[in-house]
Amino acid sequence: MKKDYRFLFGPVPSRRLGRSLGVDLTPHKTCSLDCVFCQLGRTTHKTLDREEYVPVQEVKSELAAWVEEGGRTDYITLSGSGEPTLHSRFGEVLKMIRQETPFPAVLLTNGTLFWMPAVRKAACHADVAKLSLSVWDQSSFELINRPHRDLDLKRVIEGQHAFREEFQGKLWIEVFLVRGMHSVPRDLERIAALAEAIGPDEIHLNTAVRPPAEEFALPFSRKEMEAVADLFHPTAKIIAEFPSDKSADVEANESTILAMLRRRPCSVHQIAEVFGMHLNEVSKYIGKLSRTGKVCARKMNGETYYVAVDSQGVQHGDV
Repeated sequence: MKKDYRFLFGPVPSRRLGRSLGVDLTPHKTCSLDCVFCQLGRTTHKTLDREEYVPVQEVKSELAAWVEEGGRTDYITLSGSGEPTLHSRFGEVLKMIRQETPFPAVLLTNGTLFWMPAVRKAACHADVAKLSLSVWDQSSFELINRPHRDLDLKRVIEGQHAFREEFQGKLWIEVFLVRGMHSVPRDLERIAALAEAIGPDEIHLNTAVRPPAEEFALPFSRKEMEAVADLFHPTAKIIAEFPSDKSADVEANESTILAMLRRRPCSVHQIAEVFGMHLNEVSKYIGKLSRTGKVCARKMNGETYYVAVDSQGVQHGDV
């Protein structure tokens, strides 16, 4: 990306989509849920109010400029700092992507607002829609997703069924697995039954490969995920890590972040400010560096800082 944009970020490596240009339509962290596993931290504005949180015309102008300057990606994705369907005009952005760019339009959504006909109609402009379904009843919904007080899981699921009937594109369902919260096979079978009844084209299993909102949201191992994939129909796909060693710019970004952390521990917000990155972008790189043991997290005054770790396991720098 050659110039600064307010609402576009990336293209970033995506475990689902190869390389994806992100479009951010909400202020950080505006969402209908406060999931324990969210890579962007706790929700600071939990709401069901749909508004034009950012100016659609400016978003469209940035997209047009990005395409004009020769931007390349595999997909353009509505994602970022919160729940995109809370933006009252998100459908216009999807429509523009489909009509005025050569790239497929993707909607990454928690799927909680599909009981609203206007949301379903707008979402039908996507080529691909990914919904989240990681719970099996209202109690688990409240424990894992920590929804807005006016959200009822039964109505959420009914809305997702209605969307499947109206949507002509590819529908994916993502199931996010948390150790201890998804350890009972019967509970996973109930999630699998709910997902199958919606009729997705694909089901994806995910887990906390990047630092989650809550420290207790521990990840499943790949072996554990493989053991439960066959519970789902169609058989669930385990979302693979993006092969960063095959992308020079991704490798460069990881290297520059790591170089800074060798000198000074930083929070994700500080890293984003220094490198002019979106928080979503930073979280992906920090996730990879954490998984490969190159950085570790430290808590200080309620804030999480990331510290470089050398090949002998020695941490560098003081918070």
